[in-house]
Amino acid sequence: MARRTKEDADATRSNLLDAAERVFYEKGVARASLNEIAQAAGATRGAIYWHFRDKVGLFNAMMDRVSLPVEEVCAEGENVGGQAPLTRLLAALERVTAMVAGDERTRRVIEIAFYRIEYVDELMAVRERRLAVQARFHALVAQDLSHAADEQGLVLPMHAAVAATGLQALFDGLLHAWILRAERFDLPAVARVTVVAYLRGLGFRV
Repeated sequence: MARRTKEDADATRSNLLDAAERVFYEKGVARASLNEIAQAAGATRGAIYWHFRDKVGLFNAMMDRVSLPVEEVCAEGENVGGQAPLTRLLAALERVTAMVAGDERTRRVIEIAFYRIEYVDELMAVRERRLAVQARFHALVAQDLSHAADEQGLVLPMHAAVAATGLQALFDGLLHAWILRAERFDLPAVARVTVVAYLRGLGFRV
């Protein structure tokens, strides 16, 4: 009986997350109410509070359920060594683009995080989380660019942190363009040739 109760609870939680994803996507995070999410899941508002502290907790759980590409790459990059820096950097960017382009749920959740949330009031915590991930990603890129320059005997035309900011802006721009366009381009292929061109512009042999 206990096992069945846990299975029921897990199923309810999963249904709530599915419903939150749909409602957040359709209405935006700020405008979506917990009552609407509960109704969409065929559950009660009390069921939401049983599984999640509040709307922010529900939103973060929805984000956590999807293996968000940049967070995953950051976690791996901070614990993996041995590869040449540019090889590791290009592999990380290709992994992110492949995950975004290849998984509909990942794309939808990223679109919610990009365009369907207002970072006000209780949702400021979500903004802080996103900024923290961006900072980790930027630090990894800057580190790889610096190490790659040392390996190739290259004097970068700018500080590695500035070059990393430019590369991050280029990459973010590609993700935004891909999500917004109705007729999507080949994100992994376009991202690779664009990033390689940027790296060559910095003087790297790629």
